[in-house]
Amino acid sequence: MLTNKVFLLSGILLMCLNCANQRSNTEKLRKNIENIISRTEGTIAVAFEDLKTGDKLFINDKIQMHAASTMKTPVMIEVYKQASEAHFSLTDSVLIKNEFRSIVDGSKYTMDFGEDSDDVVYKNIGKRMSIHDLVYQMITVSSNFATNILIDLVKAENVMSTMKTIDANKVRVLRGVEDIKAYESGLNNTTDAYDMLLIMKAIAQKRVVSPNACEKMINILLQQKFKSKIPALLPSTVKVAHKTGSITEIDHDAAIVYLNPEHAYVLVILTKGIKSHKHAQKTIARISRMIYDVVFLG
Repeated sequence: MLTNKVFLLSGILLMCLNCANQRSNTEKLRKNIENIISRTEGTIAVAFEDLKTGDKLFINDKIQMHAASTMKTPVMIEVYKQASEAHFSLTDSVLIKNEFRSIVDGSKYTMDFGEDSDDVVYKNIGKRMSIHDLVYQMITVSSNFATNILIDLVKAENVMSTMKTIDANKVRVLRGVEDIKAYESGLNNTTDAYDMLLIMKAIAQKRVVSPNACEKMINILLQQKFKSKIPALLPSTVKVAHKTGSITEIDHDAAIVYLNPEHAYVLVILTKGIKSHKHAQKTIARISRMIYDVVFLG
């Protein structure tokens, strides 16, 4: 009986020591990241949650920023949601037209090929592409053209309604890309790091739309072509399902990081006011590696 009590007390003591070590590591990590932030121009927001241990770290996570292309992940979720409700099939095709309307006054505008990171959709003007292929282009190469077509299909207000179901209430998807009149009127797509973490976490835990839909969305996010931010300094064995965003003085990345099939964490790093994209990307990559080292090495 006494032996059992000793083992029990030893186990409790070990758990307490582990918890204390985790708190100590998290606090050291916070200080190190805050030190980087204090020496960097602009604003950096970090939201982190280990989906296995529950460890969390939030810095400037409630600061609203222009969402840039991170808003394309909520659009993808809405596409899969409406497909699950049989509004359309992902294999359905749509006619590719370079004609959109401003949310300000309904006036027409067109997409500028020079402002986009994708040429596939432009090559298909006047032809048809599947909804799935448009989602793929929107996420993997951040096609603005594909994004606008899909927002016209599912409607921005529906995207925001779906985000509210996962408590991402601060995410605003008001419009497509390159709506200059809306931009000049201050009608922008915005987010904070915390809500973007909620979105990526819902996908990772397969709690939005359906587990099968989440698997498919994760597979697309894993094929992201732009890898200069969160994945940049991580080992090649680590899988990263993520969506980047970048406009003038804005650089973001929102990711699910898979250390192995049983251990993943969600990391969102948003920046604004850093004039050099290269510097912003290197800073995001450095913070990402610091978090990885704490999670993986302890």
